[in-house]
Amino acid sequence: MQEKTLRVLEYNKIKEQLKKYTKTTAARELIDKLSPYDNLYEVKEHLEETKEAFKLLTTKGNPPFEGIYDVREAINKAKKESALTCEQLLRIASMLKCSRSFKEYISHKEEEEGYRVLEDICIGIVPIKKLEDEIFMAIVSEEEVSDRASDDLYNIRRKLKQKSSSVKEKVNSLLRANSKYLQENLYTIRGDRYVLPVRAEYKDQVPGLIHDQSATGATLFIEPMSLVNLNNEIRELFIKEKKEVERILRVLSKKVTNNIELIENDANILWELDFIFAKAKYASEINGICPEINDKGIIDLIEVRHPLIDAKVVVPNSVYLGREFTSLVITGPNTGGKTVTIKTVGLVHLMAMSGILIPARSNSVVSFFKNVYADIGDEQSIEQSLSTFSSHMTNIVGIIEEADENSLCLFDELGSGTDPTEGAALAVSILENLKERRCRVVATTHYSELKGYALKTLGVENGSVEFNVETLSPTYKLLIGVPGKSNAFEISRRLGLPEYIIKDAKENISTDSLNFEELIQSLQAKSIKAENDARIAEALKKDAEKLKEKYEEKLYKLEKARENALYSAQREAKNLIKQAKEESDTALKNIREIERLGYSSDARKKLEEERKKIKDKLEHAELIETKKQEATGEKLKKVNEGDEVYLPRLNQNVIVISKVDSKGEVQVQAGIMKITVKFEDLRKSKSIKPDKAIRKMEKREAKLRLKNTPTSVDLRGMDSEEAIYTVDKYLDDVYIAGLGEVSIIHGNGTGILRSSINDLLKRHPHVKSHRLGKYGEGGTGVTIVELK
Repeated sequence: MQEKTLRVLEYNKIKEQLKKYTKTTAARELIDKLSPYDNLYEVKEHLEETKEAFKLLTTKGNPPFEGIYDVREAINKAKKESALTCEQLLRIASMLKCSRSFKEYISHKEEEEGYRVLEDICIGIVPIKKLEDEIFMAIVSEEEVSDRASDDLYNIRRKLKQKSSSVKEKVNSLLRANSKYLQENLYTIRGDRYVLPVRAEYKDQVPGLIHDQSATGATLFIEPMSLVNLNNEIRELFIKEKKEVERILRVLSKKVTNNIELIENDANILWELDFIFAKAKYASEINGICPEINDKGIIDLIEVRHPLIDAKVVVPNSVYLGREFTSLVITGPNTGGKTVTIKTVGLVHLMAMSGILIPARSNSVVSFFKNVYADIGDEQSIEQSLSTFSSHMTNIVGIIEEADENSLCLFDELGSGTDPTEGAALAVSILENLKERRCRVVATTHYSELKGYALKTLGVENGSVEFNVETLSPTYKLLIGVPGKSNAFEISRRLGLPEYIIKDAKENISTDSLNFEELIQSLQAKSIKAENDARIAEALKKDAEKLKEKYEEKLYKLEKARENALYSAQREAKNLIKQAKEESDTALKNIREIERLGYSSDARKKLEEERKKIKDKLEHAELIETKKQEATGEKLKKVNEGDEVYLPRLNQNVIVISKVDSKGEVQVQAGIMKITVKFEDLRKSKSIKPDKAIRKMEKREAKLRLKNTPTSVDLRGMDSEEAIYTVDKYLDDVYIAGLGEVSIIHGNGTGILRSSINDLLKRHPHVKSHRLGKYGEGGTGVTIVELK
């Protein structure tokens, strides 16, 4: 993107606005480096991350950035294995805590919509809670190490307190004994040693070491000989304390150095999140939306506002091109809003292509352009001896040389600054040349010739900024499809120009020109109404589509609930029968035990009869169920994987996904459920023709399954058995969802969990290959799995 375009469209002012919402210098530096992305995929991803951050702000409030710092200096020192200060260690710990909190912040319930892009970013965060806790336990503040940091430090400080208490008692007794020789009846400290303020003339009366004297020389600060040993002991303890503190800081710094790659990675992710949420907060400030984006040159900005104009006074406008026409020529009076309009179109495109939400209404559409060119403003140069016209032509020459179908070209007062006839001819030629190249062009002009060119040329459309003749002021509203009407005669009449002069002026204008102006006036009202009707229709259509999608999703959830309820009811019925059998056998066993204690054979006979009744009832219930199943279709002799068969108990066709095992059981896929059934329960497939609604629901189900299946599973904190069960179920889910590659997070630890998972992956039927993560993927704490 040209630097001149960014400057003319005031893109840097948007970046300065973004910086106000950051927490760290590192994030502000990311904003300094920000420029429009150079491919459509990146633009979509960065818009999505800002949209997700904006949603999190509105649903969960401000992100947990408490404790985020720019710790690059501390990281660089740790890389060199230098000792860090209390402040630097504390800030690193705060940053680690912040990164850990962020993983909780973006978490969501299984049924809730996720945050795909932000979750992918945050998956790289590796909590180092042990180091974090050690630093917080050892350091109280940015200047003080805690007594709990080590046993030695605790003992040293306890002795210091005891010695300080002893020396204070001794000093107080000396004060009382030597009060008549002292300048003041109090003690002071010089160089960490307790001293007395003795009058100079009595220095021989208080034997000791002189440490200092007052400015006048009248007072000497003497350390009495009886305090020397105590002061020496205190001094020694201070030295020991300092050495112990330095040792503790070195140990903690060494631990930081050992984890420096993870710490730096977490910090980089946090600074990126700081940058992303700055974009989201700015979007909240300007009431921004995430536009639809395409690479076909289609622009449809609905009630777009210039982001740098006060929201209370800015007039929203709708601008569109790229479908029926590719060039828009805007006419109208000076100060009517033409320049603001083309600047708005250019700036919101730069914002969208930088992943920043734009100030417009929802359903607005922007296009991805490889280059945006802008020739706006008077750039007359005295140094280069360039006139206004020459300066504009120099810019236009550069645009003509480079512009293509992936370019957006913005021209303000095209062809101005020279003879009107020649200027208009040049302007028409430039527009025609760019149109043939299929560039998207928005240009403003005063020339009537360009109005006519736009009216008669396919692919070029007129536009104008509205002017209120009653108030003699512009309304700043853009009208597309209508060229601007001069209004010179009406304005002159209202300002008091005599009617006869106006009449003479009209006679000097050809009848065709007057008719043309009248035609413009009549078209204006019709165009405004047609445009409003089309906008309303388009909005209603999009609302209807959203409503349709919403109810399709509800239908899917209803069908899923029905399937689950049916399956649960059948499973519960089987459990009840099984439980009844077990209770019957247990009761009979207990009765036999009682019989051995003295019951007669007659009692036993009656009990056997009762047991037989219970058994007959259970067998009868099972027989009825079996006959019901057999009556629903033809039995199968064999099945193969992938066959479609009928399962009577679910009353639906299912897909066989495994071979018959030694128990006579087979695994089948029923909708979104994967269940194990007996082979003898399967019947020949019934021809069930799904209607359109069911087919749509199945497509919607597949999309939702893929969307709701995470790309990673976290096993940290689980034992081997629980982890193997979780991974096995997870691999089934992602295989059904159709994912190609997933991550299994097991951490480093003792390596037992990683070994167990690797053993499972080697023999799992869905796994094509697996490997340990690389740098940036989680290293040896993550296993990357490629699915078949």
